[in-house]
Parts: sequence; structure tokens; C-alpha cells
Amino acid sequence: MAKGKSKSGAGSGATDRHVYREFGPADPMARGVPDRPPNQQTVRVQVSRKGRGGKTVTVITGFQHSPATLTALAKQLKAQCGTGGTAREDTIEIQGDHAQKLVELLVAKGYQAKRSGG
Repeated sequence: MAKGKSKSGAGSGATDRHVYREFGPADPMARGVPDRPPNQQTVRVQVSRKGRGGKTVTVITGFQHSPATLTALAKQLKAQCGTGGTAREDTIEIQGDHAQKLVELLVAKGYQAKRSGG
């Protein structure tokens, strides 16, 4: 074995080390948002291309769900549209221009969905 620096502790629990964190929980996705029923939520559906290299993305904002519920809803919407996407904080992003279809799907699920923007 070569002499030199020891690598002790390099792979043992080094993932939870923080240099500085002033506010918030250790897990940023562990928000204290209660799951509100769909009929008490107004969501906005908007088509955007900003900051995405010219790619069109349908953004749905205004959800008041836990991250697990939001991820499950995003999975259902992606399957209905036949495309990819992601769930981030309180928004769902679906690849492509599916605004009209998503409004119809969300209204069918009980949400108060409105189309926003052009």
C-alpha cells in the first residue's frame, strides 16, 4: 500500500455534513404543508419557455400538497399526457404544450384550474 493521506471517514456518513444552514429543515422537501382537498385549491396552468433553452414546458402552480402527494399527481398527469416532467416545491412541470388538456384533467380531478398567460 502506498504511503500518504489516509481516507478514513471518506465514505462513512459524510453525506449529512453541513457547513452552514440558518433556516429550514434538514430536508428541503420536508415542508410543513397540509394536504388540502382539490376543491379548495386554485391552480394556474401556464406555458413557458423561459430559462429552458427554448423548450416549451407547461407549468402548473398553486398546489398545497405534501411532496409525496405532489409527486404522485405529477406521475398521473405525465402518464395522461404521454410525456416527461417533474414536481418541484409547489409546482409541476410537464414537457411540451399540454395546457388545455391539463386544465381538463385537473378540473375532472376536482381542482379549480385556470389557464394563465397567452
